[in-house]
Amino acid sequence: MINTNYFKNKKITVVGLARSGIACANLLFSLGAKVKATDNNDSEITRRNAVKLCSDYIAVEFGKHSSDFIEGSDLVVVSPGVSNDSFSIQFAQKNNIPIVSEIEIASILCPAPIIAVTGSNGKTTVTTLISRVINASGMKAYACGNIGNPFCGEIQKLLAKDYVVLEVSSFQLERIKSFKPKIAVILNFNRNHLDRHKDMEEYLTAKKRIFLNQDKNDFLVLNGLDPALKNISSESKSKVIFFNQLPGLNPNQAAVFTVASILGIKDDIVSKTFQDFKGLEHRMEFVAEIKEVSFINDSKATTADSAAWALENINRPVFLIAGGKDKGVDYAKILESRQKIKEVILIGEAKNKIRQALGETLSFREVDSLSSAVRLAFSKAKAGDCVLLSPMCASFDMFKDYEERGRIFKEVVEALKKENGT
Repeated sequence: MINTNYFKNKKITVVGLARSGIACANLLFSLGAKVKATDNNDSEITRRNAVKLCSDYIAVEFGKHSSDFIEGSDLVVVSPGVSNDSFSIQFAQKNNIPIVSEIEIASILCPAPIIAVTGSNGKTTVTTLISRVINASGMKAYACGNIGNPFCGEIQKLLAKDYVVLEVSSFQLERIKSFKPKIAVILNFNRNHLDRHKDMEEYLTAKKRIFLNQDKNDFLVLNGLDPALKNISSESKSKVIFFNQLPGLNPNQAAVFTVASILGIKDDIVSKTFQDFKGLEHRMEFVAEIKEVSFINDSKATTADSAAWALENINRPVFLIAGGKDKGVDYAKILESRQKIKEVILIGEAKNKIRQALGETLSFREVDSLSSAVRLAFSKAKAGDCVLLSPMCASFDMFKDYEERGRIFKEVVEALKKENGT
């Protein structure tokens, strides 16, 4: 049972009207808070999202963040995509208004133990698998957070006997205060999000906040093969358990086994869950084969490490579609599979940066749209080749999110199927 009076009558401004902002604003309103919502964008998507609010009672501001709108707030809640140099954050800091993330709001109200998963890549897969393992054991788990299902949207369903399996990003962890997972998992630490964090040290500091409030009764699960994570283990007050790659398992699977062991779930349940798992949409998702050319949607691969993993697991020559909004990643990681790459077809803002990072070792083409990239790749591919969308970048320069990017990829492939009579 949640504490329905915790936010009653408090003046709260929610910054950002994507999924988490909408869910948070509606939750707070339902609990009696005096809610406002503001978004710097004035787009069709933003306006459509605002309709999902109890708009007759929640004041909404578009196209700007104004001091008049935020002034007098008891609390400001920021969505993950809101940068630290945003006017809303700067104004709140200047006026000593507390700033928290959406997961902080939800965690205050959450009656169930939280299993929080972070890392540079693999978070969504591991979050999904842990929740499925728990459900397969006869207990109830809710997968939410940065996975695309806001934590605030699940709060009113939860019971004390349930589990929340929460994917959390460094952006979300930046603005926690009391957030305290029963089990915290850090999968890996690679170069990422340096468009947001000034350097790797700041990025790691944000990740470490996942165990900031843990105590001796909690668990911290770390990748024992990652030097950066081994080095931070001494900073935790919780019980540290390292996972390593086990025979027949990748590190992500080993992490799931470790969490299951903490919860007392038998190995055979975990193994069966792995067997039944067909993968996630937009992560190494087989879309179609046209004239013996395969198409794989890996739109969720927003880092070079993820793209490198995808390339490693494809046993065909590849036309790689990459690019988007740069996150400060090390694109050179994919050069380990350079022999597989027939050509890199570049889209988005990061085209030049990717090209410079990869040097003269690969062949490149640049196009203006994802549709053009898919069609170009198919026109050059031969039987036995693979067209892989594994962007290594965020999607926000061209798309609403990586899901939209993946859907458009699949739509173009479907059109090609019809055009080629398959």
